[in-house]
Amino acid sequence: MIEVSSASDIGRVRTSNEDSCGVFSPAVYVVADGLGGHAAGEVASRIVVAAVHDMANAGEPIDTAALKSAVLRANQQVLDAAAKNSAYEGMGSTATVLHIDEEAQTACYAHVGDSRLYLLRAGALRRISRDHSYVEELVARGELSEAEAQHHPRKNYLLRAVGVEERLHVDGDTFPVMAGDRFLLATDGLTNMVEDADLCALLGGNPDDAARQMVECALDAGGTDNVTAIVIACDPS
Repeated sequence: MIEVSSASDIGRVRTSNEDSCGVFSPAVYVVADGLGGHAAGEVASRIVVAAVHDMANAGEPIDTAALKSAVLRANQQVLDAAAKNSAYEGMGSTATVLHIDEEAQTACYAHVGDSRLYLLRAGALRRISRDHSYVEELVARGELSEAEAQHHPRKNYLLRAVGVEERLHVDGDTFPVMAGDRFLLATDGLTNMVEDADLCALLGGNPDDAARQMVECALDAGGTDNVTAIVIACDPS
């Protein structure tokens, strides 16, 4: 059985919500954080979610390759939309997509940008996705600690996003799902404002209210960005 909650908020500073998210059958989840100004960013993130929706509804087998293909289609659609409308020039989006196959007891994901996918298992929180950002590269090279990265002035500078270049590499993988697993898909408006320890505690609580509680925590911390969360509690049969 899978329980899901989701929440999104404009935040306390922004004038529009460039985040988009979707929860689709069969067990497909997506968050997208738009880039490139309030109008264009919102358009780009909606294109990502629509592409994932179309993939979920196609009736074809869903695996890592299918999720990646949906993100790549969105990439081309964002580029095409920007080419046709100068107001959309430079727009882009993050994309983090998850599918859970209850029968096979596996999960697969696709990811571009700095929205994140977390797994809570046996009380331990682990980040599945890797940020495609300048700061994350510095951390990977040992030039910056995780603590320093959290407050680095170029933390939001992305190296990879949907709709920026024709050729896009999409991360993805498949892994086993265990009874009691909890997943979190979140935009950086949440992860920049709420510490991992607090996310872990909320993710381990009531899944029906966890997403809303996370968003409220981000707002209480200042809400400097749009904030979006999807929480999934999975108990494979």
